[in-house]
Amino acid sequence: MSTRSRLLGTAAAASLLLAACSGGSSASPSAAESMAESAAASVAESVAPSQPEVELTFAHSYTDTQPQVACGAQIIADEANGAGVGLNIQLFGNNQLGDDAARIQSVVSGDIDIDLQGASALSALYAPMGTVDGAFVFDDSQHMYRFFTSDASDALTQGFLDETGVRILGAWNTGARQFTANKPIRTPDDLQGLKMRFPPSPQFLLNAAAMGATAVEVAYSDLYLALQQGTVDGQENPLVNIKAINLPEVQDYVSLSSHQLSSNLVVINDEKWSSLTPEQQAALQAAVEKAMVEEPKCVETAEADILDEFRSGGQMQVIDDVDREAFRAKAEPYLRDHFSAEQVTVLDAIRSTAE
Repeated sequence: MSTRSRLLGTAAAASLLLAACSGGSSASPSAAESMAESAAASVAESVAPSQPEVELTFAHSYTDTQPQVACGAQIIADEANGAGVGLNIQLFGNNQLGDDAARIQSVVSGDIDIDLQGASALSALYAPMGTVDGAFVFDDSQHMYRFFTSDASDALTQGFLDETGVRILGAWNTGARQFTANKPIRTPDDLQGLKMRFPPSPQFLLNAAAMGATAVEVAYSDLYLALQQGTVDGQENPLVNIKAINLPEVQDYVSLSSHQLSSNLVVINDEKWSSLTPEQQAALQAAVEKAMVEEPKCVETAEADILDEFRSGGQMQVIDDVDREAFRAKAEPYLRDHFSAEQVTVLDAIRSTAE
């Protein structure tokens, strides 16, 4: 029997049932209507195509209150899960599923579906990706958004996909990195004689050299103690991190150099992506793009509040008059000389989207 015949037969049966209940039975009109509605619902269910529910694991390293989650990963999950296309994204934060290196390998293998990673961590799998974390590569959050939503980023994201089998869905800036020390840092000359902590990452260490800093590698978890004991004289981090680990207790000045944008990239195993329906892919991509707009806004608000707190409470003196152009003029030629040819190509693509 054809689908159309079955549906007509069911509808006819529903009509007869309603007539019988209304005329010759003891059932009330409301009961008859309810029975008819139930039959009609069965018809609708047989017509509407069922959307298969897909559960996706989304891992990251942050706590729920950080902007990367509250205005990033959580927005993605809420928007995609609420799109009515059968997606069920489950978040696993705070390194529950492993540290950055372990998680990205799990995305490659398919054990984790979606992850939130910095570009420097991803560069361990595809070196040109490190360019995204270069000093003064991006001008601001809007610049990063323009790059990752334009054709200019296609070669980078496709190269990463070809090399790893992992697709980049989007990226956002999660805070500009600022210098702290027990003296102001306004120009590259002010870095002379200071032991500055930088993360143990090739791109971060290259940034240090490009700006003329003497870099000391210290793990983030050991940073407070290293500053307290004088192992290092200063460091650089986004304002939210500076406040989170109480650096005003051990540093007198924060110098607003904004020399690098901290990146977050949303990545997904490409086989998992390909297994989604077009509707599910569209819903997930739309959710990521909403987070790409909202997360930097949350960071900007948080940073403004932190600076107000520093200025009003006297916890840390804020140095606004940093000569960023002097740092840029020193850093860009150095990076171009020390980048690979592929990285220079990425750098040129990024700069092509600057205003």
